Amino acid sequence: MRSWRFLLSRRWLLFGAVVVLLCYGAWWLGQWQFHRLDERKASNAVVRANEDRAPSPVGEVLAPGRGVAEDDEWRQVIATGTYDADNTVIVRYRTRDGQSGIDVVVPLRTSDGSTLLVDRGWMASDNEGAGPDDVPAAPTGEVTVEGWVRADATGDSTAVNGHSTRAISSAQIGPAIGTEVYGGFVVLESEDGEPAAGLEPVELPELNNGPHFFYGLQWWFFGVFAVFGFGYLAWDERRGHRTQPADGEAAADEPDPTEGERKRKRAAKSAQKQKVKAAYQRAYAAERAAREARRDAQQATTPAAPSAGDRPGSHAADQGTSTATGSSSSDTP
Repeated sequence: MRSWRFLLSRRWLLFGAVVVLLCYGAWWLGQWQFHRLDERKASNAVVRANEDRAPSPVGEVLAPGRGVAEDDEWRQVIATGTYDADNTVIVRYRTRDGQSGIDVVVPLRTSDGSTLLVDRGWMASDNEGAGPDDVPAAPTGEVTVEGWVRADATGDSTAVNGHSTRAISSAQIGPAIGTEVYGGFVVLESEDGEPAAGLEPVELPELNNGPHFFYGLQWWFFGVFAVFGFGYLAWDERRGHRTQPADGEAAADEPDPTEGERKRKRAAKSAQKQKVKAAYQRAYAAERAAREARRDAQQATTPAAPSAGDRPGSHAADQGTSTATGSSSSDTP
């Protein structure tokens, strides 16, 4: 078996560093989700405790220019006064069950002269269309409101433009309407014992733990999976499927499958070359034999040239010579 020295190579060291970073990130994200779970549980505990408390006068819980304490979130309060309908503020982009809509915030001038922002409820509407004149009118005259305390929103979405905003903040709405208001605002439960006419009540928070616990487990599982994957790949590498023996080390009892595969490929390539060479040689020999056969056939069909004794003129001359010789012989005594 091969040693673990390959883990000291640059490739494996970088791989290990990446796995460490992934594990740290997964651990941190898991911790963040569990921290959010603790915050959710603490918030739910405050809401449950405040639900069981009797409503308190708004002046005992809120004050102008002061933020809402964490323990007072969703606490029930009572206030008596008259609505300032002329300074109604529309809170846009309040989607509910896939339906776009708005919240209607109306200042309530209390009997002691201070002003309380009251979110009277939600209505379906185009986010850009409805204005203060398009919403159900607030009751006239003195009215007693009861509702839940909420903390101000923060960020750029709290900016007020033309009695319109995207999130409720007393620090922004007060200067926009030119009135000092209580810190935070109140989500309306009832007006003189009745819910707001023409508006749907604001949704109360769900008192469950949410998905944070399972999200945290998922992040930690990703970290454990990264460690397991690194260990498996290292073990597989050690078996010799991906690298050759280090420093020329030969596995005496286990042939290297990579080297054997290369040898088989070289042998197959050499055999193929031999086959091609033999085929060329056979084709050349066949073509050469065909050329020789054609040459022999041409020579066999061509007539031979006559010899000097066989020429016609020579035969006649020979006959004339014979005649002349015969005549001379007969004339001799």
